[in-house]
Amino acid sequence: MELAKLTSKGQVTVPAEIRKKLGLKPGDKVLFLEQDGRITLVNSSRAAFRELQSELEGRGEQSGLNSEEQVVDAVREVRREGSER
Repeated sequence: MELAKLTSKGQVTVPAEIRKKLGLKPGDKVLFLEQDGRITLVNSSRAAFRELQSELEGRGEQSGLNSEEQVVDAVREVRREGSER
């Protein structure tokens, strides 16, 4: 358990150990999520990545990509096409 003090401006310094666990660096944004009356602080970029992962889950198989190698090759192809434009 970590303790932090709220300033008169509503600011809180996130304790170093918590920043480390969340992978937070200066300039990162955080999300405050409420669920069942509890507030959770999360790294916003990690949360966005997890959300994207869940939205894309199963799409590889639907597209005929059945291995990690096929996915990597498809990503390389898309990147190459994008750089040629």
